[in-house]
Amino acid sequence: MTSQSLILPTADQIRRAPKVLLHDHLDGGLRPGTVIDLARQQGYEALPETEPDKLALWFREAADSGSLERYLETFAHTCAVMQTREALFRVAAECAEDLAEDGVVYAEVRYAPEQHLEGGLTLEEVVAAVNEGFREGERRARASGHRIRVGALLTAMRHAARALEIAELANAHRDVGVVGFDIAGAEAGFPPTRHLDAFEYLKRENNHFTIHAGEAFGLPSIWQALQWCGADRLGHGVRIIDDIQVADDGTVTLGRLAAYVRDKRIPLEMCPTSNLQTGAASSYAEHPIGLLRRLHFRTTVNTDNRLMSGTSMSREFELLTEAFSYTLDDMQWFTVNAMKSAFIPFDERLAMINDVIKPGYAELKSEWLFRQTSVTSDSSSESR
Repeated sequence: MTSQSLILPTADQIRRAPKVLLHDHLDGGLRPGTVIDLARQQGYEALPETEPDKLALWFREAADSGSLERYLETFAHTCAVMQTREALFRVAAECAEDLAEDGVVYAEVRYAPEQHLEGGLTLEEVVAAVNEGFREGERRARASGHRIRVGALLTAMRHAARALEIAELANAHRDVGVVGFDIAGAEAGFPPTRHLDAFEYLKRENNHFTIHAGEAFGLPSIWQALQWCGADRLGHGVRIIDDIQVADDGTVTLGRLAAYVRDKRIPLEMCPTSNLQTGAASSYAEHPIGLLRRLHFRTTVNTDNRLMSGTSMSREFELLTEAFSYTLDDMQWFTVNAMKSAFIPFDERLAMINDVIKPGYAELKSEWLFRQTSVTSDSSSESR
């Protein structure tokens, strides 16, 4: 063997590999201990458990229901303790630290400012607190020997009526930490076209946005997000598989929407574990990401909600490696896809790919050479 390319990466290599995360919810990634601390400080008494391990298990089991609506209910507890400036700052800082510790070098983390106003904060104060928290988390990560850059995506809830207001907020803060806009929440009954004014505004302002589409709802949701709203990326987009036919002999036929998504290189923010929990996929081995990767869609790997799914970027890649025998070359492909699709300037994306991601994977892929040298050296010593 003359290359690492045929060797499956170890868990340690996966953790050390530079990773890029485009789809992660701030209120879905709290540390269980932080939820408990904040609840105690704020007098919130509705938590189902008050020990970190038990609370973490509760979140995973509550989310593992096969229903997106039930999955979304778990956020009542996390949002309840994220209603003060101090809480938002802490959660954002810890988010950046945790991602950096997991090898993430660039992340876009989304949250809905409108869900953090119950303590009297204004929308602007919410954004300022989160941005300051991300910067603090980046500083702490550097002090610990890790590098990460975090951009915020401001999310509007699709069942509410504040999308234009949140889009304007995102545009106002686009040069101070906010990199784009999103809509989220239950898809069924709340099509993205309800918020056309927000998307038209962002397009006029030459700003970026992604749309949750094709997760719990099917192809019409994806079609509307792209052709009516003009989304730059698809949050999940897993149901694009419904427009792809695989014959018994392995021949693949793409429908016109699937072909459009692939041909236009529209990024798909895939979240495998979350998709299993919400019923969008039945198993890791049968997750559409396998076929979509083989067909060279611009697929990316993401966490969605690290607390609810009990996951991390490293865990997602470990599970995909087990299911599809992915190598470091595959991991690099997914990671470069994600970096190409980020909402930061082109020159910065290119520098991240050429100066951070590719060198990081090259170093990991070369390790087999030194392991082989070590084995040979040890064998020679024993034979003397």
